[in-house]
Amino acid sequence: MIAVERLDQPGELAALTGILHACVLDGASVGFVAPFAEDKAQAFWVDQVFPAVDAGACDLFVARLDGVVIGTVQLMKAAMPNQPHRADVAKLLVHPDHRRHGAGRVLMTALEARACDLGLTLLVLDTRSGDPSQSLYEGIGFQVAGQIPGFCRNVFEDVYEPTTYLYKTLG
Repeated sequence: MIAVERLDQPGELAALTGILHACVLDGASVGFVAPFAEDKAQAFWVDQVFPAVDAGACDLFVARLDGVVIGTVQLMKAAMPNQPHRADVAKLLVHPDHRRHGAGRVLMTALEARACDLGLTLLVLDTRSGDPSQSLYEGIGFQVAGQIPGFCRNVFEDVYEPTTYLYKTLG
């Protein structure tokens, strides 16, 4: 059974690094392009995510299967004073070896529960248009807000692809 926990402090660096690295090499459009070395994946967690967790700006979730971290997602609280009601969903990553078994859905359920606990009423995210993740998001109630053509570079080729923005109203 897949279990999800929120990391209150930075941890699981090796597992998170491995998941990000594997997802990018598998073609996930999560901000990075090939070639993508493991040290760049590690730097992302150390330099960007863990400081945000420490500052309280980010809730970091991990999914475990038999104690092994197989996925992650982040709830990024909006920083601007006119947006205390919303947050961004960032970097839903499930290791390619563990996809299509419910980890993404379980992670998103935990993230939404935390958002509700925090009194948030709106979640926003973006994904490369047509990715399997878009079907997941729409299947759990996210609505398409729109699409931007040529928004993100393909992981492997110098080609620019569209991104779809989605939102979900909570509560």
